[in-house]
Amino acid sequence: MNLDMIVKMVMRRLLGKAVNAGVDAGLGAISGRGRRGGGGAMQAPETPAEAEARAERERVRAIRQARRAKRNQ
Repeated sequence: MNLDMIVKMVMRRLLGKAVNAGVDAGLGAISGRGRRGGGGAMQAPETPAEAEARAERERVRAIRQARRAKRNQ
């Protein structure tokens, strides 16, 4: 492989990652949520039903993590 081919391969990879990151950021901005938890967007207060659903998801997730930890010991 000559240097030209290596440079082209690396540039194609970097350009692809940059394009994918831009597309992800654009879709996140359109949908109203940031990549990491909403960014600076104003969010409505959580309703009791939403809080209960979130707490249930967190409880189930904690149970799954405990099972994995026990299995992997």
